[in-house]
Amino acid sequence: MSESAKTPVDFWFDPLCPWAWMTSRWMLEVEKVRDVEVRWHVMSLAVLNENRLDELPAEYAENMRPGGKAWGPVRVVVAARELHGDEVVGPLYTALGTRIHNEGLGVSREAVAAALKDVGLPADLIDYIDRDTYDVQLRASHKEGIEKVGQDVGTPVIAVPGADGEQIAFFGPVVTPAPRGEAAARLWDGTLLVAATPGFYELKRSRTKGPDFTNL
Repeated sequence: MSESAKTPVDFWFDPLCPWAWMTSRWMLEVEKVRDVEVRWHVMSLAVLNENRLDELPAEYAENMRPGGKAWGPVRVVVAARELHGDEVVGPLYTALGTRIHNEGLGVSREAVAAALKDVGLPADLIDYIDRDTYDVQLRASHKEGIEKVGQDVGTPVIAVPGADGEQIAFFGPVVTPAPRGEAAARLWDGTLLVAATPGFYELKRSRTKGPDFTNL
């Protein structure tokens, strides 16, 4: 099947979020077993939470505040996209997530610098951690994803074709560990099934496990 004929999937992520990371690895697995093409976009937990910081746990809220850790990685991804094109977003996210989550380095300048080196992007992109140069573009990307799915969600957000071809967006799926092979395909097929069901909004249960990166 040609690239143009593949089913488009729009995926909004914040590199900070381990759950978005798990879902993104599932989507990469889906690309291997179904004719889909993922288009990567940033959203921002800092933007999402900026008007409710007083409701959040103190340490988490501190990361969301201006100058907090949540701002740096998304700013670097947006700067890379603006300066080097959409095609760098997916590889840079993979490099960031591998360093931050799989290797347990967390959100640090060292982790971001290593990720930039991994994908061959200029080292000076690290400077955008502390710059608001492209915050307008960051907020626009975030807004695009949130407007598709609604306000009462987090990251990830995926948008897939519905019954009439119009995109239907969901928060999630939240899954750990990331399904592989035919299990990934079945979850994808189920996602398309519920997206094609008029009026379907939500399936949910309480999480009893944390993120499991052992198969990544």
